[in-house]
Amino acid sequence: MTRPEDHAFIDAIKPLVDAIGGELVAPGTAGEDDVVLSWEGSEVAAVRLPHLSESLDHILSELRRRHGVPLSELDRKTKQQVVRSLETRGAFAMRHGVETVAGALGVSRFTVYNYLNREG
Repeated sequence: MTRPEDHAFIDAIKPLVDAIGGELVAPGTAGEDDVVLSWEGSEVAAVRLPHLSESLDHILSELRRRHGVPLSELDRKTKQQVVRSLETRGAFAMRHGVETVAGALGVSRFTVYNYLNREG
């Protein structure tokens, strides 16, 4: 029998699970908040979704990795693009989202609000 971690379906979804900061777990160990995934009628894996606060930290870490430098070292224009991207992803609907992003970017909350109110 194929181990779940060797299943082609797992290979296909792993980048998505990693991108959202989730964790793959065996279907038999899934909790009520986990999402059990089936393939061809069999449960293959479950995805343990991160807590919302962990999601923002994960997204900020991914952005740092993508840009190759700490977010605080980005130029103003790139920081504005990051803020717009985070807004699209709902980062500022979270409690302390603005403060968390401001800290990561090395700017004030006021600056983040200015970036949010700035056109294109």
